[in-house]
Amino acid sequence: MNILNLSWKNLTNKPLNMMLSLVLFGLGVGLISLLLVLNDQVQEKFDNNLAGIDLVIGAKGSPLQLILSSMYHIDAPTGNISIEQATPFLRDGHPLIETAVPLSLGDSHRGFRVVGTQPNILSLYEAEVAKGRMWEQTMEVVAGAAVADELGLKVGDTFKSSHGFDQNEDLIHEDAAPFIIVGILAPSGSVLDQLLLTRFSSPWAVHEHGGEEHTDSAEGDDGHSHEGEHEHDEAHAHEGEQEHSHDHAAHPHQAEAQTDPYPGELLSYSDQEITSILVTFKGHNYQALNMQRAINENTEMQAATPAIEINRLYALMGTGTKALRWLAIVIVAVSGLSIFISLYNSLKERRYELALMRVMGASRGKLLGLIVLEGLLLAVLGYLLGMILSHGSMYLLADQMKEAYQYTFSWANFLVEEAYLFGGALLIGLVAAIIPAIQASNTDISDTLGEG
Repeated sequence: MNILNLSWKNLTNKPLNMMLSLVLFGLGVGLISLLLVLNDQVQEKFDNNLAGIDLVIGAKGSPLQLILSSMYHIDAPTGNISIEQATPFLRDGHPLIETAVPLSLGDSHRGFRVVGTQPNILSLYEAEVAKGRMWEQTMEVVAGAAVADELGLKVGDTFKSSHGFDQNEDLIHEDAAPFIIVGILAPSGSVLDQLLLTRFSSPWAVHEHGGEEHTDSAEGDDGHSHEGEHEHDEAHAHEGEQEHSHDHAAHPHQAEAQTDPYPGELLSYSDQEITSILVTFKGHNYQALNMQRAINENTEMQAATPAIEINRLYALMGTGTKALRWLAIVIVAVSGLSIFISLYNSLKERRYELALMRVMGASRGKLLGLIVLEGLLLAVLGYLLGMILSHGSMYLLADQMKEAYQYTFSWANFLVEEAYLFGGALLIGLVAAIIPAIQASNTDISDTLGEG
């Protein structure tokens, strides 16, 4: 019997002790691994969606909420701002602003947010249309790659949005015109994959036709409360159009024959509202850096810097992460102590066996290697158990997080840090086994056999 088989037999001789050591070790390693994987993927999502955006302008409220709702689309908006207020930042030729992208939020379709905006949002995220074309008028939609894949959308399909961000059939705008899919984006790895993008005027058209009964009832309301400007018979015309929405799928350009209720440019509708503006600067001089304070002090709007707010979020998350990491380290240390106690106690019971091995020709080095190998085997098995617990938990969390936030997280991402964690696990197993191993190698043959 070789030394590896002998080590395994010695470990399985007392399965309860072995299982206790493995479970403790696996829990510690698994918790550390899960924190590493979660932190890596969350940070990747945040970093990918910064998109070079220097400033977000919106309604007064929490600056972090403004950033999360406008850039990451995982929170409710702080409210709306009027286009009249926002005009100075949206007009071409601003001396400091390179790009200004308006956003209108408040509706969703089966959990995915419908965002009214302008085509220049694609350049921020380096995205492009893979199928179909860009929207040209109100109620036309370009679907993100993940949305199209998840919902099975294709060019020519139609749908009606729901008020708010919850999946609630009672909040569907039944009396509003349907949206029509005219394009699908290529995967970009950004938040655009999770969105349904449409012309800035589409949310206005939906809410003006949709009546006022949803305005105060939907959780996550973005503040849209425009009065209807069209006659009731026109709303019925749109209802009739929805009843034959399958015709749009067969004839995807049929909707283009309708009269666009908002054919003009954004700034021509100064009495309307948007939710926020994503801003990039031409340069980071003193005036640009001072713009946030100027807006916050001199207007009824709020400006927030994404990098600052995300760093604050990391700081808030970091406190809890550090606490969990220290807890995991304590669990690993306790598991190392458990391995040491298990090997040390088994050594007392196996002294006669070890002395017989010496008589039969086993060297001191072989006895040393036997006990060390037992400690390393426990460490390796505990590490493997930890990886199963970590990535299995990530698999379950990924489904829940996708359902809640529509972000995709992968359980199959393995990090370089996890290889370092394996080295740390082996080191703990070695340290836990070294004292019992030295004692085993120093076993006195005559005294032990005499006592036996």
